[in-house]
Amino acid sequence: MDSPSSTIERLPAPKRPGGWSIPGWGLLQGLAVTGRNMVESYYKKERMTTIQYPEERAPISPNFRNFPFLVFDTDPAADLRCTACSICEKECPPQCIYIVLDRDENGKSLKRPRVFDIDLSVCMNCGICAEVCPFDSIYMDGEYELSTDDRFGGLLFGLDRLAKSAEYHMKLRPEQATEVMARRKAEEEKKAAAAAAKLAKAKADAEAKAKAAAEVKPEEKGEEV
Repeated sequence: MDSPSSTIERLPAPKRPGGWSIPGWGLLQGLAVTGRNMVESYYKKERMTTIQYPEERAPISPNFRNFPFLVFDTDPAADLRCTACSICEKECPPQCIYIVLDRDENGKSLKRPRVFDIDLSVCMNCGICAEVCPFDSIYMDGEYELSTDDRFGGLLFGLDRLAKSAEYHMKLRPEQATEVMARRKAEEEKKAAAAAAKLAKAKADAEAKAKAAAEVKPEEKGEEV
């Protein structure tokens, strides 16, 4: 898209006898564009680039990435998407992710993290953890106001601060979140259809067996008696 300054009509350079233009005419045109932009920056909203922070906030680009966060659908304790597979922990270049798998009293995996910590003082915002996650669980956040005087405890984020809702992801990156939700819905429908087909097959097999048992020949019944 052309910038506002490029839409300004350029004045043809005055010609002198002999076919050559006045020296410095291009420089004068550039100064005219600069002066016009400066004047318009005082009364045209699209040219007012100064943000009165913190009362005003600049919009965050969808491509902006900061520290990671974890996504849950409705309840952070019940349906956190993370399964504690530890792929992000292994692939993290600065090794700032620490995960402990949650287990029941018999030692069986619950496929969820009991501990999921990220040391933001070490994290370098590379986004590799979000790229390698196979469960659509971890994404890069847009929150940047994380200054604290507690260098260690204040920058060690656990599940209580990392877990954020799918609605938050939708507001942060609508296109990405919409694509993820559509894909997850399609996968759930596919699994539900497979389960329904399996149940229908089992029911049909049971009915066939019952029908076969009911059609036993009378002489076979007599022999059994």
